[in-house]
Order: sequence, then C-alpha cells, then structure tokens
Amino acid sequence: MSIPYGNTRTRVAARHALIAPDGHVKSNVPGITGAASVIVINKAMGANFAQLLLTFEQGGAANLPGSNVETAGYFETGGATLTIGGLKKKVKAGAFFFAPAGEPWSVAATKAGTRVTLFQKRFVALADTAMPQAIIGDAADVPGQPFLGDPDARLQVLLPDVPAFDLAMNIFTYQPGATLPFVETHVMEHGLLMLAGQGVYRLEDSWYPVAAGDAIWMAPYCPQWFVAMGKTPASYLYYKDVNRTAL
Repeated sequence: MSIPYGNTRTRVAARHALIAPDGHVKSNVPGITGAASVIVINKAMGANFAQLLLTFEQGGAANLPGSNVETAGYFETGGATLTIGGLKKKVKAGAFFFAPAGEPWSVAATKAGTRVTLFQKRFVALADTAMPQAIIGDAADVPGQPFLGDPDARLQVLLPDVPAFDLAMNIFTYQPGATLPFVETHVMEHGLLMLAGQGVYRLEDSWYPVAAGDAIWMAPYCPQWFVAMGKTPASYLYYKDVNRTAL
C-alpha cells in the first residue's frame, strides 16, 4: 500500500495502536541473528506482552534460553528447522508453535525471506496445574469453526484451551462482508497481525482501514469490532491472555 511522503497509517493511542509496515524499524534482539527483527508491541507501549516480527536471511537463526518467558509463534512464509527442548521438526509456512517457560527453543536453517511472528509473555502458573507442554503444529490441520454459528466467520484455535495455558493464539478468517457479530469489550488483551485481505477495525471510538501486514494492540476493555471488505477473504492471527483469576 503506497503512503504519500511524510504520512503514515500508524496510530498509537493510550489503549490501542495500529502499527503499519511503512514505519517498521529494526531492533537488535539478543539471541536472534541473520534476521530483521521488529518489536511491534511491548511494555513501552503499555502492553503486558511483546509481539515481534522476524524476517530471516538464508541461514538466519534464533536461539533463546529457557526463562520465565513463554513464546507462541507463527510462520507466515518460508521454512526452517524448529527445536523446542527435545522436540525438533522441519516447518514451513502455516506452522505454529508454543515454547513453554523454562524450555530453550531455536529456529535454524531458515530459508531466505522466512517471516515469523512471535507473541511473548511472562508465564503465570496456576496452583495444582501442570505446566503446559511444547507444541509444533500446522494451521492447515486445524479446522475453522463457525464463530457463534456464522459460517462466513471461522475461528481456528491453535493452542489447547485448557487451564494450563495462560495465553491463546488463534486465526480468524472472514468472507467479504462478514463481521464480528457485536462490539466486544473484555478483560483479555490482544496482539494481532493481519495475514490476508483488508477491512475496517474499530478500536474504541476510532475506525481504521487495515490490510495484510498491519499489527494491532488492544488493551484490556478496549471496545473492538471488525468487518472484512474487498473481494477476497480477510484473516488475522491474534494473541490473548486467558484462564487466570480476576484478581
């Protein structure tokens, strides 16, 4: 999408943000080499998690030690070898993964142009509940379920919806003209990446045209709504925090 010189679609407000690709600036992230790393969302914005976009060169790598941070990731393009603790697999576009807190993980032997989105947060343990386990999967193997009965708005739940997990990562796909059925207002915080298509996202009292490559941050209780527009389906990947006590 062409942007006139000196302008941007990016908007950063107190409780939401739209980050358009035209303003991306690379950061040096420890443990990541041979990649353009963009920290799209993090605590400096007011968020309680981080969202990163990594675009790898041929043979780039990520090597992250075990810590109190857990990571959910999605391969938009390309491919690599992914290792989480003792789990190792060659992956391609559409692959997703979860690296639990305490487990080292790595991405190696990347193809040129491999793009990976990461969501990272500090794990919150739940009493008398086992730690979540590492996952490597493929979104193509996860069926899309009609959202609240609407076959034109389908939700793929990528991570298990069980108490052990304190985060969720999903893909939402809308046919042209399909919408969220109502303006949502909830305690869960969101990080979002538009994967395909275009539409309009309402965040609080602002309405934003969005397209593939855009990222969005929604703070807890930020009113939100989406409509898919254009002639092709629109889809987005999103994170939310889940399954923990209200206090």
